[in-house]
Amino acid sequence: MSTISPEVLEKLRKYDTPTVCNVIELFQIRPQNTGYMDGRIQACFPDLPPMVGFATTATFRSRELGSDQESYSSIDKQVAAFEEIEGPPVVVFQDLDDPCVGATFGEVLCTTFQAYGAQGIITSGAGRDLDQVKPLNFPAFSNGIICSHGYPQIPTINVPVNVGGVLIQPGDLLHGDLNGVTTIPKEIASEVADACDDFMKAEDAILNYVRSGDITPQGLTEACKECKSLQAALGERLRSSIN
Repeated sequence: MSTISPEVLEKLRKYDTPTVCNVIELFQIRPQNTGYMDGRIQACFPDLPPMVGFATTATFRSRELGSDQESYSSIDKQVAAFEEIEGPPVVVFQDLDDPCVGATFGEVLCTTFQAYGAQGIITSGAGRDLDQVKPLNFPAFSNGIICSHGYPQIPTINVPVNVGGVLIQPGDLLHGDLNGVTTIPKEIASEVADACDDFMKAEDAILNYVRSGDITPQGLTEACKECKSLQAALGERLRSSIN
């Protein structure tokens, strides 16, 4: 039984990942330069809406032929492991090859994962078959594109993995869009979902002013003060809600 309701997940899907990151900062429960993947992880299909789900993890390598010569021989075990997490899965791969040699995913893998309920895929390695994967409307994030898969192997499943500079544990809550991918601490997921709209309204203090057409440097100063005041009040409310 999920400790985070489907309603909370659906609400999180309404907001872009930078707004989610901004709200997480207000809780002051982790350093502001942690918890999100770095610029190596890019959205393959930036036009897709935000992806939200729980990490189901695996490692990948393709440089050399493994002991089991069948490609992706453990894929059945990987989809079976979807049942071990508490909600809709997001598949997260760490490519053990440095640099990566072959594509982690393509049309077949993404189609399979989607059929078993996955919300998207993330790899520190590469993807391929992008023309075929795009019509699936299946969010995919990678460190590049490679035309072949080499000798694809999935050595381990549901283990901690390092992707984009972030240690991802099985079951971590993830949010990603064209801007990148962040983790959301599960203990504040509901509060984050509820606070995104209020954070955007605070930013409107600046946006509405500079769009008004009647602007001065002094007026901008006041608008920035109003925005900061609203954000500070929101932060205090959020922090008190979890204490």
